[in-house]
Amino acid sequence: MSKSQQRRFLEIDSANLWAPLTAAQVLECLELWSAKSRRDHFSWCNRIGRSLLSLNMPPKLDPNAIVVIYVRAVGGEAAGASTLAPKVGPLGLSPKKVGDDIQKATGDWKGLKVTCRLTIQNRQAKVEVVASAAALIIRALKEPHRDRKKVKNIKHDGNITFNDVLQIAKVMRERSQARDMTGVVKEILGSCVSVGCTVDGKSPKDIQASIDAGDVTVPEK
Repeated sequence: MSKSQQRRFLEIDSANLWAPLTAAQVLECLELWSAKSRRDHFSWCNRIGRSLLSLNMPPKLDPNAIVVIYVRAVGGEAAGASTLAPKVGPLGLSPKKVGDDIQKATGDWKGLKVTCRLTIQNRQAKVEVVASAAALIIRALKEPHRDRKKVKNIKHDGNITFNDVLQIAKVMRERSQARDMTGVVKEILGSCVSVGCTVDGKSPKDIQASIDAGDVTVPEK
């Protein structure tokens, strides 16, 4: 190592031993690495390693920032802590408490799989249910509660009224890509086909054909 290199190395080394190095200092030390004695390699390896870790540390979370997380849950049941922990743990929330809040917020959707929106700010989570069209249709069927662990392959072959379809369409209007209310109603009727229920005792496809033919009118509001 030349005298100029020795002076530069001493300038860096004279700083606090436990202080992290800057990115430029780390690169400069790596260039001078081969000239150091083997005795000092271990201590400098530790120091450079700590410096690299400090450079890669993520920024601290702003407690006033609003974070939105979507999770799937079964209505009326506490979400698993192991499922929530990777999502809410880094935000400083207790997975068990969030699971209990989800259970309370989804009490009206008992037994149905729904999507929950968690709005987190200042380590407080506000739970809102974002129900899908299928969940709204199954809820309108007013089926008796079943234990999903004991009863498998449930068929939702009940019947709903066209007014129920209109009410569901009003709820889904904001999230639909249809241009008008008629398109939203036809989307809900398509979901009825997927669920397996009938509308006013008829096949949802027949109702869609009646709308296309003009026999059934859909109010815009």
